[in-house]
This record gives sequence, C-alpha cells and structure tokens, in this order.
Amino acid sequence: MSVNEQMVQNIVKEVIARMNLSITPQQNSLGIFEDMNEAIEAAKKAQSILKKMSMDQKEQIISNIRKKTIEHAEIMARMGVEETGMGNVGHKILKHQLLAEKTPGTEDIKTEAWSGDRGLTLIEMGPFGVIGAITPCTNPSETVLCNSIGMIGAGNTVVFNPHPAAIKVSNYAVNLVNEASIEAGGPANVACSVVKPTLATSNIMMKHKDIPLIAATGGPGVVTAVLSSGKRGIGAGAGNPPALVDETADIRKAAEDIINGCTFDNNLPCIAEKEVVAVSSIMDELMHYMVTEQGCYLASKEEQDKLVSTVLTDKGLNRKCVGRDAKTLLGMIGVHVSDNIRCIIFEGEKEHPLISEELMMPILGIVRATDFEDALEKAVWLEHGCRHSAHIHSKNIDNITAYAKEIDTAILVKNAPSYAAIGFGGEGFCTFTIASRTGEGLTSAKSFTKSRRCVMADSLCIR
Repeated sequence: MSVNEQMVQNIVKEVIARMNLSITPQQNSLGIFEDMNEAIEAAKKAQSILKKMSMDQKEQIISNIRKKTIEHAEIMARMGVEETGMGNVGHKILKHQLLAEKTPGTEDIKTEAWSGDRGLTLIEMGPFGVIGAITPCTNPSETVLCNSIGMIGAGNTVVFNPHPAAIKVSNYAVNLVNEASIEAGGPANVACSVVKPTLATSNIMMKHKDIPLIAATGGPGVVTAVLSSGKRGIGAGAGNPPALVDETADIRKAAEDIINGCTFDNNLPCIAEKEVVAVSSIMDELMHYMVTEQGCYLASKEEQDKLVSTVLTDKGLNRKCVGRDAKTLLGMIGVHVSDNIRCIIFEGEKEHPLISEELMMPILGIVRATDFEDALEKAVWLEHGCRHSAHIHSKNIDNITAYAKEIDTAILVKNAPSYAAIGFGGEGFCTFTIASRTGEGLTSAKSFTKSRRCVMADSLCIR
C-alpha cells in the first residue's frame, strides 16, 4: 500500500492526539517522567549500566538511533512544524537525515599514548556521568537526537529540559532514543525528560548533585543561566551571522548560495545568513540575481517600516513571525505574493533594526560598503562579538584570510551556503549544538568527555 500525503497527515495527527494525553512512563513513553528528580535518578541508574558496556555495544545503540531517526524523520518534521508553528517540513526532514548520517558516535572517542624509557602513559576520554541538556524550539527533535548520539557515544546518559513550545516532538525523540537502546540490548532511560519542562525543572537540573555537566542550546539568556550555575557548562548561544561579498566573488553563485542558506528551514538555524554586507561595485548585480533568479521580494521603505512594527516588539522578536516563510510574513503586512517568493530583501544601513537584530526568519537586509575594508568593519560590527558563524564569498585569498582572522567565529563558510558548515553539501560532521560562547565550537562525542591520565612507570614499553 502506497503512503500518500493525506495518510502521513493522519498518522501525525493521531500521534499528536495521543501525546496530548497525560504522558507518563506507564503509557509506553520511555524516559518521560513527571518529576525532574525522578528523571535524573533514572538516568543515573542507566548510566551505571551504560558505562560498563563495550564501545561496540554503545555503537550498536547509536546505530539503532540513526536508523530510527531516518525512519521517523518525516513524522518528527511534521510534528515540529505543527507544534511550534515554525520551519519547513521538507528541510526538517533533511536535517534529521543529516544528523543520522553525520553525527559522530564512538569513533570520536580516541586514546592518546606516550611510551618511552620511563614506561607508558595514556590519556583516555571518560564520561561525565549524567549530563543535563537544555534544548531549543528551533531544532527540537534534531538537538535531542544529535546530543543523544554524542553523549551516549561518550558513555553518558542525558536528562533533557526541552523548550516548552516543543515538548511533544522533543519527548517523542527521547522515547525513540530509549526504544533504540532497549532494542540494541542497552538500558532504558539513557535519555530522560519531563512531561512539563519549566524554569523550575531547569533549576532543579542545574543544581542537582548528580549533574556535573550542562549543555545548553538556545538564546543568550539560557546560556547565561547555565554559566552561572556553578557547574561545567557548554553554551551554544545566539549569533547574527553576516555574509560578506566582495568584488572578486562569483556574484550569481553568491546570490544563490546566500538565499539557499538564508531560507533553509525559514532561517531558523543559528548558522544561517542573517544579513549581507556587499561592496558597492557589485551590490546592484547581487540584488538583481536575488530578485530575478532566487525568488526574492524587494521591500520598499514603507514595507520595511511595516515589517519592523510587525516582527519586532518592545520585548524583542514577535514569536508569531519567527520561522515563518516569506509569503506569510508579507501577508501579515498586506502584501500578497506568489508561492515562489522565498525571501524578503532590501538595502539598509547596518543599524537598521531588521539588520542588526537576529531575526530567525527569511528577511535579509543588505548593507552597502565602499570597499573590502569597509565591508569587513561593518560585518564584524554586525556579528556583535558572538563569535558564532560568518560567511564570505570571495576569490581573494588575502581577503578571506583577513576576514577569518578579524571576525574570529567558530564557523566560517567560504563560497557556499551556510548549511555547508554542518556537513550538508560540505565536508565534516553534523551537530546542532554549536558552542561558540564556551569555546567547544561544533560539539561531538568527545566534547562530552573528561580527560583521564593513566600512568605505568618503568613498564609496558616494549620497543
């Protein structure tokens, strides 16, 4: 029997309807608890089993997580969009497939060794134990699954405090991780969560004696809270990634790459192009290709003003606008466009509120610069010192080098869409926790380990 669109929608609606009921462990929702303390205790017991398992056994669990992620990618993508109202189903499916295929597992855990006249010394990467993880609503199930693969690969278990706007899909992913573990011969509760995550449950997790490490993926507020907890913290915070285009770039390709990156999952990824700085000599050409070939709508001054009052509030971003597509955003200000419009562009000064603010929606302001040096200065200012991500389109190696040194971000993408940074159309592994603020950069299994030195003096060197 073939599966059509309507059948998939019916399956998703049934899943969501079931999850709208009170979710408890007794209702076959593995790893989901009413109380955060109970979740941590369960994860601690599971870790006592996991740490005794061989690397091969852990890898079997991870392989099964990968398999289940691909099998359930479409359901989780649809659940995520329906629950949060943000993003693009097709792009979220691609993100789940990417993390399943390219998130490092046990192969990331390696031992260093020194041997010589005075014996043998090993540096081994050991687990922390139970990790506390705070996850966002922008990449909810993706972050849960990506973190689980890395943390379990390192020998840890994990307790999640998901974003309240993405509880159902986040906990669906937690359940999936535990199903994968049990089927592969591992324990239940390798990943745990709570029915109703709140600030209170987050505080319990951050202060609990059995949580030595906290990984937070979210905005600056949650990262600051984690870094103030007194625990070891991995903080993946906000960014405002600029894309610089100089006169040596392939302008047509730059237009395509920038719009593809900016519109991926409706600009929800923190690595996505949030604004462009272009040298004046090629700026008009760049915008021409964006409008004529890349589905961009050029907003007038009046429309820009309407967008400012619509997408920004006194308290920050209008959450009803975050992760919406360009057609929907334009409809909110009374502008009706065809379905092929995927990004809103305009020229503005770097201080323009739709340029200086990280929007997480496909609105792309373009700043004119007199030359490369001016563009570099403006791009660095726009990145706001987050040290997260930046992009450049140039064939001038000296310009690329100068930009990389000056902007000093965890990620720098050259002549490609932003998503090449996480292995989609580019080399390297995938992650959804990019810890620029605390220095780990693109996290992987080894990020969730502690270094342990084992020394045997005067023996075991057999050269």
